[in-house]
Amino acid sequence: MSTTDPAGLSPTLRLAFELIRRPSVTPDDEGCQAVLIERLEALDFQVERLPFGDVDNFWAVRGHHGPVLAFAGHTDVVPSGPENAWEHPPFAPCIDADRMLCGRGAADMKGSLAAMVTAVERFVAAHPDHDGRIAFLITSDEEGPAIDGTRAVVEQLRERHERLDYCLVGEPSSTARPGDVIKNGRRGSLGGTLRVKGIQGHVAYPHLAQNPIHQAMPALDALARERWDGGNDFFPATSFQLSGLRAGTGATNVIPGELEAIFNFRFSTEIAQETLRARTEALLDAHGLTYELDWALNGNPFLTAEGALVDATVKGIAAVTGERPRLSTSGGTSDGRFIATLGAQVVELGPPNATIHKINERVRVADLETLKDIYTAILEALFVPDQAAE
Repeated sequence: MSTTDPAGLSPTLRLAFELIRRPSVTPDDEGCQAVLIERLEALDFQVERLPFGDVDNFWAVRGHHGPVLAFAGHTDVVPSGPENAWEHPPFAPCIDADRMLCGRGAADMKGSLAAMVTAVERFVAAHPDHDGRIAFLITSDEEGPAIDGTRAVVEQLRERHERLDYCLVGEPSSTARPGDVIKNGRRGSLGGTLRVKGIQGHVAYPHLAQNPIHQAMPALDALARERWDGGNDFFPATSFQLSGLRAGTGATNVIPGELEAIFNFRFSTEIAQETLRARTEALLDAHGLTYELDWALNGNPFLTAEGALVDATVKGIAAVTGERPRLSTSGGTSDGRFIATLGAQVVELGPPNATIHKINERVRVADLETLKDIYTAILEALFVPDQAAE
């Protein structure tokens, strides 16, 4: 028996329903942020809307002194794909017979947003004069280009010398149960588009042409075999992956004049992106290629190895679940890479990620309640002196 009626459900689930039913595909917000802002203003948050281009963002702060803990997240979701492939309509949230909250964004990351807000509501009700400041940094551009979203807000905060000590990003970090894995860092991402130049000609007269495919293959193989670094205690070794390869005119009797290769490095704190660029270009030069190479840095690696936020997060998870989380830097990039440049300690903590971006995205109802309890426990560990001393 499934339900599409949020009446009688917990505050977290009711808010998740309200967010999921809005088809906020990047960069559209579809009113999600207005819902969140209304809830936060009722708690005396000072809210500043920060739109950039077509992207909606806001920065909200409660409190006037002490360290700042920001909850960071996004209201945008990826496209649903063919709606007729979904067991339930993607933007008509429901709880199915297995007590799963179903809908696009349930796990990534409207469920987290709902848990964040209701955790803060509960914390403020219990501790209206809490130490420290609580903030929210919310964007509608995490799943897209990520230019006018968190990145732009962070630059605004930097220019204003805004303080940001701790940040909890609600990305779906967990594997089987909420809090079994937390992300205390992420690898850097450096992309490249390589165009190897040749001379087009007839395949029957190869001496009159120059085949860029033949020329490029040894160099690309060398890049794939290269040992870039050995990683460290927190990061695996840097990896190189080809993600696209294109050449040819469509005719079997024509040697093409150009080959295009698209590749990506996921790199650790053991190597700088400038070093990766220089070593790549030196290797290409050593193979005698004529080429053009365009680089795109998607983010540098960041790491919160230790500190008050990691301690509070581990303590909060243990208090709620009785388990100690595994710290990890695996996975793709997140907006944490921008926030970390402010010098903040950054941890990503959200629900299990098994269904994110998939058809029939869903999350266990109980997991969102657990997540809300963990967020509350982290707030208490950071901002309630008696709790922090225990």
